[in-house]
Amino acid sequence: MIDDILRSALEAKASDVHIHAGAPPLFRVHTVMQPSDFPVVTADSAVRIAKSMMNDRRWDDFEQKRDADFSYEIPGCGRYRVNAHFQRGTVALSIRTIDDKVRPLEQLFLPDIVMKLTYLPRGLILVTGPTGSGKSTTLAGMIDAINRRDRGHIVTLEDPIEYALASNKCAIEQREVGGDVPDFASGLRHVLRQDPDTILVGEMRDLETTSAAITAAETGHLVLSTLHTVNAPQTIERIIDIYPSDQQNQIRSMLANTLQAVVSQTLFRRTDQPGMIPAVEVMLCTPAVRNCIRENRIFEIPNVIETSRALGMQTLDSSIKQLYVNGYITREDAIAQAAHPEKLERALVA
Repeated sequence: MIDDILRSALEAKASDVHIHAGAPPLFRVHTVMQPSDFPVVTADSAVRIAKSMMNDRRWDDFEQKRDADFSYEIPGCGRYRVNAHFQRGTVALSIRTIDDKVRPLEQLFLPDIVMKLTYLPRGLILVTGPTGSGKSTTLAGMIDAINRRDRGHIVTLEDPIEYALASNKCAIEQREVGGDVPDFASGLRHVLRQDPDTILVGEMRDLETTSAAITAAETGHLVLSTLHTVNAPQTIERIIDIYPSDQQNQIRSMLANTLQAVVSQTLFRRTDQPGMIPAVEVMLCTPAVRNCIRENRIFEIPNVIETSRALGMQTLDSSIKQLYVNGYITREDAIAQAAHPEKLERALVA
C-alpha cells in the first residue's frame, strides 16, 4: 500500500507525505497540504504501513523509543526520508521525497558565492534554515561540486542518508547513523582517522557533535553541516548556547577561528512556474565578523552583512526583494517571510 501512496505522491509532485490515523494520506504540494484520494487511514493500517517500511530490528527499536528516522527506497520510483512517531497513541509517518539525482549548484538559484565556498581547504560551513528549506539539497550540490572538481576523500555522516552520492574524482563514503555508525559524535571521533579532506555532518544537534565538528574544522578539514536556525546571528548564538556558561568564552574564540560562512535559506513558492525557489542570507567570516563573534557582539553582525555586499554577503530581506523584483514570488509571500516585514514593505513601495 505504501508504495502505491508514494507513487501517487510522485505523480502529484508532492514534497512530503503525511500518514496518521483518522485521515487519508496527505500530500504537501508546493507548500500546500492537501488530501489524497486514498481511504482514511485506520490505527491498524498505520501500523501495517510503518512495519512494511522497517526491518524487525528497527521496528523493535521504534516501539521502544517511540521515534525513528530512516530512509526508504522504491526501485525505479524514488528515495524517501521517513520519520515514524506516535501521536495520540497511534503510529504516524512523515515522509520527505528525495530527488533521485543531485542537482548541480548552478541549477539551485543560489548566490555565486556558495560555489566559491566549495574551494575552501578547511573550516566550518553551515547551511541553515527551517525544516524543508532545501538545506540537504544545497549541501548535496556543494559536495557534488567538490566531487566533480577535486581529487580527495569525502566522508558523510547522515541520519538517514538522503542523496546517494557516487564517487567521481573524489572517493566518497556515506555512513548512516544507526546502521554504519551509532551516532554523529562517535562517527566524528573516528572520521579523523579515515584520512578525509571534506566531512559532511547531517546535523549539529548536540554538544558532543558540535564540539567534534568544530575540532575537525580546527584540524585542517573542510566541514559542512546544518542547523535549524533562520539566520547567521541566531546560528552563532545557538552554537555558543549549547556549551556550559564556563566554556562559552573559549568556544567563541574557537568558532571565530574556524567558522567560514553561514548560508541561511527560506523556500518560496514560485509564481512564474510550478516549483520552489530559495531566498538566501550569506554571512562570510571576515575579520569584522570574527571580531564580533570573539567579543560577543553578535548583534552587530546584521550591519556587517548589510555593508559587505561587495564581498558576496547579503541579507535575507535583500534576497527576498530581488526575488520579488524578478517576478519569482508574490508581494504577500515576500513580506510574510521577511526578517523585517515593515522595512521590506516600504522598500517594495519605493
